[in-house]
Amino acid sequence: MNISDLLKGYDLNNLTIGVLGGHSALDVCHGAKQHGFKTVCIARKGRERTYDRYFKTRTIKAQSSKLKASSMGCIDETIVVDQFQNILDAKIQKKLQSMNTIFVHNRYFWVYFDDFSKVENDFHVPIFGSRTLLKLEERDQPFNQYDLLKKAGIRIPKIFKNAKDIDRPVLVKAAEAKRGYERAFFIATDPMNYELMGSIFEKEGKVSKNWREATIEEFVVGAPVNFNFFYSPLSGELELLGTDTRRQTNLDGFLRMTADQQALALKHVPLKMIETGHIACTVKESLLEKAFDLGEKFVKATQSLPKNLDPSGKGIIGPFALQGAVVAEDGKEDIVIFDVSLRIPGSPGIAATPYSGYLYGKTMSVGERVALEIKNAVQQKRVGEIVT
Repeated sequence: MNISDLLKGYDLNNLTIGVLGGHSALDVCHGAKQHGFKTVCIARKGRERTYDRYFKTRTIKAQSSKLKASSMGCIDETIVVDQFQNILDAKIQKKLQSMNTIFVHNRYFWVYFDDFSKVENDFHVPIFGSRTLLKLEERDQPFNQYDLLKKAGIRIPKIFKNAKDIDRPVLVKAAEAKRGYERAFFIATDPMNYELMGSIFEKEGKVSKNWREATIEEFVVGAPVNFNFFYSPLSGELELLGTDTRRQTNLDGFLRMTADQQALALKHVPLKMIETGHIACTVKESLLEKAFDLGEKFVKATQSLPKNLDPSGKGIIGPFALQGAVVAEDGKEDIVIFDVSLRIPGSPGIAATPYSGYLYGKTMSVGERVALEIKNAVQQKRVGEIVT
């Protein structure tokens, strides 16, 4: 998609930051307001009150004539649609273009669209970030995140292409039966156990019927950590914005029980691993150089992708995350990566970690860092370098 055509007619001194209503929308819009941008949210009907009511921008009148009025909220305008795919409607795209909108995409762009290629080809609004790389997160793609990590020379768990080869504990990354985009992972220890556990979960309606097609990945035992990076095309530098770990329901509830309580509860309550949020965490400084090394390798790998995977030739732009675990082996620690986010992570708590503060003097959210990059690009007249 031609960048000059996307930005044609845009008033770059009057930009609006756009988001889909969910995932990291509030994080992005709060950050945008910190740097003087207007915001617009595309919200799905039935889930719009968060954006057009609770966090809508409004002016609070001063209690007395001696005080100044103040403002609250971070969502300036909400466009309510029946389904997120309606953002592709010509009328809505025209409105976004008239608002000089730069869209910050998230995982919703993949989860809620039947055909993601329509976003790549038919969404004529500039996207901050890598428009065509998002699909590489999906493990069913011909070239996916595992291939990208291997290309980068980053350690990943052993992948078993055939269940007959299982010779250690594995994590079967099956999809949930009712919501295909949610995880219903289960652990197996050998080929027989794999078939047994998968069949039981299918019968109970926990996993989708195609669970045998799911990735079978070595089960890595370690401290889970998500390394949340930001690559700036403007400076050519990689930044570590923060680290966090996932919180899952109802797994976290089980982990708060004693072993005997867990055994009793599991007889009546099925274990689930549906992501419900994140918890900010830190890592010791001796691991930071290793983490940066992984991030730099990953950036270089994205920048060397062929045109059929990345027509822009820009590689990763802005936020991305390498998600894995810190493992202890032979008296030393290593980082194993088993998941990748090629866009803004849904973890505003990243700002609670100190790493961005070490760079900027104060910690900032990913949303604020995105807005700062857009602001710098406008000032340097380089907006075309940060959008696709």
